[in-house]
Amino acid sequence: MKLRVLVVDDEPLARLGVLTRLAAMPDIEIVGECGAGLEAVAAIRQHAPDLVFLDVQMPDVDGFGVLEALAGETLPLVVFLTAYDRFALRAFDIHAVDYLLKPIDDERFAEAVRRARAAMMLRDGDAWQQRLLDMLAERNGVAPRHAERFAIRTGSRVAFVAAAEIDWIEAMGDYAGLHVADKTHLLREPLHTLVNRLDPRCFLRVHRSAIVRLDRVAELRTLPNRDGELQLKDGTRLRVSRSYSDALRKALAG
Repeated sequence: MKLRVLVVDDEPLARLGVLTRLAAMPDIEIVGECGAGLEAVAAIRQHAPDLVFLDVQMPDVDGFGVLEALAGETLPLVVFLTAYDRFALRAFDIHAVDYLLKPIDDERFAEAVRRARAAMMLRDGDAWQQRLLDMLAERNGVAPRHAERFAIRTGSRVAFVAAAEIDWIEAMGDYAGLHVADKTHLLREPLHTLVNRLDPRCFLRVHRSAIVRLDRVAELRTLPNRDGELQLKDGTRLRVSRSYSDALRKALAG
């Protein structure tokens, strides 16, 4: 299946550079190009692309404004094009498929397309939409809504797991293992982005590879090396890194 792509950038040369790279990829279908934000909104509605290469800085409506205009509609996957320095890119790390710094590097471009293909095959549509909406809410100073459920894709089937059912979450490479009773569901999202979508009143990271639901914790004890160990109500034991132990004790006490 071809990936249907729209390219949005107000700089003709930058836009041409993206289009030229995409044209060399046989599984890419270019559905259009735009040089302005309002034009991009109309094109996304008309063509319903799978992926948009979206310039952040445009004179009429910027890239964020394009997404805000489409809030409430089906949003495509997004790779941001930006001249921002790396210290300003936290939101892109959390919410976008990828971002490309200008001038664009060929290797990084190919990696962004690979990530988009993987996201297209495995993405949870509801979760992707919410990630973009969260980014817009943070930009506008509004507290984002926390994820209430997750879609788990297995082949052609999609199962839904409620956040309230999760006991703990384990890092599994690019996946997160959602532990629910005696089952583990694989979610295509790394732990470092998933933690930002969870309600901090209910979930807390206790280790670089683990997040727990606070109301599932039955016991916490300190180990000789100043790390901790907690036991969940189902008997599961998890290591607590010392860097997270103070926050955990405070959260449990509250």
